[in-house]
Amino acid sequence: MISMKVNGRSVELDADPNMPLLWAVRDLLGLTGTKYGCGVAQCGACVVHMDGEAVRSCVTKMSRAEGKTITTIEGLSPDNLHPVQKAWAEIDVPQCGYCHSGQIMSAAVLLRENPNPSDSDIDDAMAGNICRCGTYPRIRKAIHMAAELQRKQKG
Repeated sequence: MISMKVNGRSVELDADPNMPLLWAVRDLLGLTGTKYGCGVAQCGACVVHMDGEAVRSCVTKMSRAEGKTITTIEGLSPDNLHPVQKAWAEIDVPQCGYCHSGQIMSAAVLLRENPNPSDSDIDDAMAGNICRCGTYPRIRKAIHMAAELQRKQKG
């Protein structure tokens, strides 16, 4: 049994310690917002937070998740009002939308660590998240908007 907290709920999963966290989240817990993209930690569609840090769940073994706090896109904000989620909706960022749960999760960590990122900061932080539709200008714009929303909330 592997114990962890997922989106604020304690869970114990009877899972192979070598199973990728992605499959436990999707298949065992039914949280399908986290996507399978490449399986080799290159595209970012599978990003979740583990103890507040962005991790690629497709290559993170369940053994590493033991005792950790995992946050998926479903747990980022219970009412979808996280500043990044609000900005994503306002800007209408997604085209197909497949990569965007990972994009949002990566952006949330960026803004927690750097509440006023430059374009260059955003490009560097988000470089590992691939959007095959090419919505990068909207992603950058939404991150700037989310930073502003976050400052207003704190302010």
